[in-house]
Amino acid sequence: MSDLIVRVDDLSSGPTRALLTLHLSGMQANSPADHVFALDLSGLEVPEVTVWSAWVGEAIAGIGALKDFGDGGGEIKSMRTHPDHLRKGVGAAILDRIIEDARVRGLWRLSLETGSGPSFEPALAMYRKRGFQSGGAFSNYQASAFNQFMHLAL
Repeated sequence: MSDLIVRVDDLSSGPTRALLTLHLSGMQANSPADHVFALDLSGLEVPEVTVWSAWVGEAIAGIGALKDFGDGGGEIKSMRTHPDHLRKGVGAAILDRIIEDARVRGLWRLSLETGSGPSFEPALAMYRKRGFQSGGAFSNYQASAFNQFMHLAL
């Protein structure tokens, strides 16, 4: 998508906040209540988290974030493509930008936690295509029948 611009986002714009709200409601709708680990606005506004948004003109196309653990590892958070831009490579563009930034920072591994089921399959396919592999729980997560973990060595 040649007209797509991915940039660091300060979370102040209405479109970014609306897409974040859509992301949180989607996670709540497709995950057991005790397995929703999506960050809300306050969780994304901390210094160790960088958020990127993708734009086509004035329209937001997607968001994604990197939580830097400070120990050489990082976590992919808040990946969401706007419904108007699904299957156009938006998520892949944001993920590529996050991976690039993680390498520049000198991180040695990226990890993510996600769910299971049909609503998660497109994202899982994207992560696998970028080299992420299934692995064990990390950080403070606990493994369950619903959630799954993926890792990418950088």
